[in-house]
Amino acid sequence: MAKRQGLADLAAAAGVSLATVDRALNGREAVSATTRALILEAARRVGHPALVRLTGQVSRGSGPELRLGVMLHKQGQDFYKAFAETLNRTLTQIPGLRARLVLEFSGSQSPSDMANLMRAMAGRCDVLAATAVNHPEVTAAVEELRAEGVRVVALLSEFAPGARAGYLGLDNLKIGRVAGWVTTLSARAPGKVLLFVGGHRWHGHELREAGFRAYLREAAPHLQMLETVVNLETRHLTYETTLAALRRHDDLRGIYVAGGGMEGAIAALRVSRRPGEVAMVVPALTPDSRAGLADGFVTLVTDTPLDRLCRALFTGMAAMVESRAEFGQIFLPPDIHLPEGL
Repeated sequence: MAKRQGLADLAAAAGVSLATVDRALNGREAVSATTRALILEAARRVGHPALVRLTGQVSRGSGPELRLGVMLHKQGQDFYKAFAETLNRTLTQIPGLRARLVLEFSGSQSPSDMANLMRAMAGRCDVLAATAVNHPEVTAAVEELRAEGVRVVALLSEFAPGARAGYLGLDNLKIGRVAGWVTTLSARAPGKVLLFVGGHRWHGHELREAGFRAYLREAAPHLQMLETVVNLETRHLTYETTLAALRRHDDLRGIYVAGGGMEGAIAALRVSRRPGEVAMVVPALTPDSRAGLADGFVTLVTDTPLDRLCRALFTGMAAMVESRAEFGQIFLPPDIHLPEGL
């Protein structure tokens, strides 16, 4: 006869204390959304009987299929290709999760396009997670969805504050400071630093820029920030702008790409400088950035842990639908990649 699983078994599976599990089950004290998601995912994974107290359902195997909506952008970028693949793979790996992924890509970064795609998801999903710009049109779309019973979670970059139901991603302000710290350590002499953001409406990019600039002001007065460049997360524009900056400024010491388009910066650096001459920080581990690390043209990659993100996302979304749980604000630690760590 199989041994009956106790709360200690669930605590061990979730990697938390027994007292934390007890609080989550009995509501004696507040438990963060991140911790609750860990406990819920562990209960599903091991088939623990506490699942019924956490969700109100013993199993979703015979229950209605959940419709979990995800809206991304930049379908052709390596990062978002990997994101989509991880979403589809993770959905099949969470025990007891009976759900269908409704995945759509926005055709542009236009607030109107993003807002209209969000509206089009109404009736197609029970809850929606999205990457989107922070703009009144997007906020209006989120409010309309909420009125129809569809709550929206912001992915990677915050938007619709006060209307959205939660946030899942990195702590972008800290990520910017980390980029500033590495740039300061790696810059070999006084000089200039170039920063790219995808657009001024990406709240996550604004936070990364703020953290980056703040660190350089505090710790690197010998490094001069050039005017921030909006690259619309495109490879070609980033390539041409980086190449022009390298030709104009012999003393360019650092490049930080806070969003997409890093492939263009890496390519421009390859044809203009020797490895290690310019510190470069980029936000995702892709074939281009991995090769850049190996060849000495990329100094640091602050990558989003897609496996952990997708698991936390689906677990939290399911809890939102099943038990009306709050998603909350979940900051994941980044995956840090350095040349010697490859």
